[in-house]
This record gives sequence, C-alpha cells and structure tokens, in this order.
Amino acid sequence: MRDFSYLDRNFREIRDRIGKAAGQSGTDPDGIRLVGVTKTVDVDTINYAVEHLGLTEIGENRVQSLLEKYDRIKDRERIKIHFIGSLQTNKVKYIIDKVDLIQSLDSLKLACEIDRQAEKHGRIMDVLIEVNSGREPNKGGIMPESVEEFTDEVLKFKNIRLCGLMTIGPVCEELSDLKKFFVETYRTFIDISTKKIHNIDRPIMSMGMSRGFEYAIESGSNMVRIGSALFRE
Repeated sequence: MRDFSYLDRNFREIRDRIGKAAGQSGTDPDGIRLVGVTKTVDVDTINYAVEHLGLTEIGENRVQSLLEKYDRIKDRERIKIHFIGSLQTNKVKYIIDKVDLIQSLDSLKLACEIDRQAEKHGRIMDVLIEVNSGREPNKGGIMPESVEEFTDEVLKFKNIRLCGLMTIGPVCEELSDLKKFFVETYRTFIDISTKKIHNIDRPIMSMGMSRGFEYAIESGSNMVRIGSALFRE
C-alpha cells in the first residue's frame, strides 16, 4: 500500500490557504471550488484523493492523458471532470461524452465543433471562455477587450452553455503582480455575468493555480486549479 500521507498534508494545507484567502476577500471559503490538476498524476493517486480526501473535481490538460485514465478513475458519477488545456477541434469528439466542463474555449471554430459534437450526443456542454488576461501573443485565449463580443457569438449555440470565464495569467517575476491581471479579468467576469449569463445560478470565475492562487481568490476567483501544490510528494 502506497503512503499517501503527503497528499493528506497537502490537501489540508491548500484548504487552509483557500480559507485564509477567502477571509481576506470576505467570501465564503466553501464557495471556492478546488479542481485538482491531474496532468502528471497517476490513477491510483487520483482515486485516493477522490475516495479519501473528498476531491470532487479534477482537470486534465491533454486529451490523450484523459483517455488513458478515464476508465480507471473510480466513482466517476461522484466527480466532475474538466478539460483545462488547449483543445484542438479534431479532438473534441473524443472527450465530449467524458467531461463535465471545457474551460478553454478560445475560438468560434472550436465552439462550432463543441456544439456539433454535443448535439450528436444529445447533451448541452458547459464551457468557460478562456481570457488572455496578459495579452500575450504566444498564448491562447480571447483578448479582454473582445470578450463581450465573443460572448454574444457563443450564446447563439444551442448545445453550449456558457458558465463563466477562465484565465491563466501571465508569468510575473513577482507573484503579487498577477493581481492586477486577475482584478481586470474579474471586472470583465462581473460585467459578462450581469449582462449576458445572468440566467446561470453560480457563474464560474476560474482563476489561479498553484503559484499565486491566493491572489486570484482575493481578486474574486471562485474556482482554483491546483496541480503541483496538491500532488507533489
């Protein structure tokens, strides 16, 4: 039997840090959703986190990795699986019936394919629009100034449900510098939520990863994507 005590410690520490960050922003820590990023994590570790720690949401970055693990993940009916990486249109068909949320919608071409494949499977696919908060030319995502226009187009698809926004944030020498990008994205999120997706009970602002997720929560994030800080030994 493998020793997963490190995982217990990491999970408690992250929950504690989430609680403190939520306290700083005056929000309910129970309202912050933790997505365990399992890109480099084996299935036994995933299953332990789900069965023993109560992890209810996991995120995969690569289609092939998700497909290799999917059938061996236990209690799939109790967890939500997110796709959080860059998604090519020709790979949508492989995951459309396996994930609960696609966090990386960044083009109308991708939206068309998600809509088409979702219709084939008789489902409505929940998605987040990825925002390129740092306006970095080498990264995917919609530029902040184009999010409202892009949202209007996404809302036209019948088999897509827009649930909110996601951003990764640029690489900053000082972690605290991330906050200005998070704050700007949150303002866009509030505007979009109020004017465009007010029919969603709890719109999602997915913002913050292992490095700097406290700043994201303090800026308004209600979903954080944690990989190395949770799963490293």
